[in-house]
Amino acid sequence: MIRAPPPGTLSSVRGLRVGTATDETLGSGVSVVRFERPVPVAISVRGPASGTYDTHSLGLEATFGRREALFLAGGSVYGLDAARGIRTRLLADGKVTGAFGGSFPLPRIAGAILYDLPRRFGPIPDYLPLGFEAASVADRRPVPIGRIGAGRGARVGKYAGPSRSVPGGQTGAAAAIGRGGRLGLLAVFNSVGAIRDPRTGAWLAGAVDRNGRLTPPRGDRDRLREPPAGAGTNLGIVVTDLPLDRPGLAALAGHVQDGFARVVEPAHTATEGDTVFAASSAPPGASELTDRRPGEWADRLGRIAEELVAESARRLFPAR
Repeated sequence: MIRAPPPGTLSSVRGLRVGTATDETLGSGVSVVRFERPVPVAISVRGPASGTYDTHSLGLEATFGRREALFLAGGSVYGLDAARGIRTRLLADGKVTGAFGGSFPLPRIAGAILYDLPRRFGPIPDYLPLGFEAASVADRRPVPIGRIGAGRGARVGKYAGPSRSVPGGQTGAAAAIGRGGRLGLLAVFNSVGAIRDPRTGAWLAGAVDRNGRLTPPRGDRDRLREPPAGAGTNLGIVVTDLPLDRPGLAALAGHVQDGFARVVEPAHTATEGDTVFAASSAPPGASELTDRRPGEWADRLGRIAEELVAESARRLFPAR
């Protein structure tokens, strides 16, 4: 099910566009965030079974930590091919610049994948055209919520076995953050754990019994039927249009991971690849944020980001 997007999604943040492509035959898709120029990006990976594209240089010790596009995709390793389609679209648009003073166009792209492949072998999926399509349709319209893009094949509540899990999906939220800026989140819930509203304690989604009733996880009393490695992965892209530096962005990505841990129970299990990108789309020359104490702005935005994760969960799984 795809719902009309509510007000306040990632596309409300300045300096970016968001696009999705979905293949109903595959039951999978790709979601892309395109920036107006290469922007600073940081990453947080807390899933031992992660799958990513060109992320090593996003470490704080690296010198190449800017990107023109970020993507989330289904398809496991096949989903990484979405990067080629995105690269083709960026080159066709003619706005890609060189790197390190060179003139040869070099598209800067990073992404992460989740596992949503069918249990039985079939035709090899091709994510190149999905990446191209998602990058081509990226715009400023509110981002739709539901079984679309990278969230098309997502499922949650696999702690009782895949057959008792329920559909997950793509979601997101955004908020004003002061100084005329905004903070926005694009998230995909595809978890081993159940989804809980930290505000009320109510279970929003999880494994269901034979009668379709939600059965929350019970810790050590559960006889977990472990899904295959990589079968659960929560993904996120969080962006602010204020000029946060890369150490601050790394902290911001970590706060989104904390938000997932507040909402998903259990979170960051050994079979998951939880990955979050954080970026600043501030225009060149934007006045620097001034901290009255070290990390003040990163902490402030981080608290809001954690709430955006919870709000995103509520939007995807409305209370029954």
